[in-house]
Amino acid sequence: MILKMDNKSKDFYNIMGKFFGSRIVQNKTNDRIYDDNNKEWYVYLENNNPVAFVSVLSDVIKNVYSIKDGYLIELLTHISKEIKIKDSIVTKVYSEVYDSCGFICTDDNGYKNFIRIRSDIDE
Repeated sequence: MILKMDNKSKDFYNIMGKFFGSRIVQNKTNDRIYDDNNKEWYVYLENNNPVAFVSVLSDVIKNVYSIKDGYLIELLTHISKEIKIKDSIVTKVYSEVYDSCGFICTDDNGYKNFIRIRSDIDE
């Protein structure tokens, strides 16, 4: 099941709280996760446990995490049906997933651990 929520949603911190400040997430993604206002969070739940998430702000992906590539593929496919992702700088660890989901990926952002993605090249 995929949930869409923000930091004001009823169960947001029950579901997402363990990811904020998590060294497991930070070590895997080389990114820190913040619960900023106005972000929309797409969360993949398996047996009521969060196993993947993507945060989006104004059609720009801000954070990405998944314990398995398959979960992230389903999540990104779902999001792509709702919105056209604008130019986003995201963690590079999932670059093969972004590519398999049809995102245009470039490594021209000047960061070692991040990659630039977008829905299509005509943006």
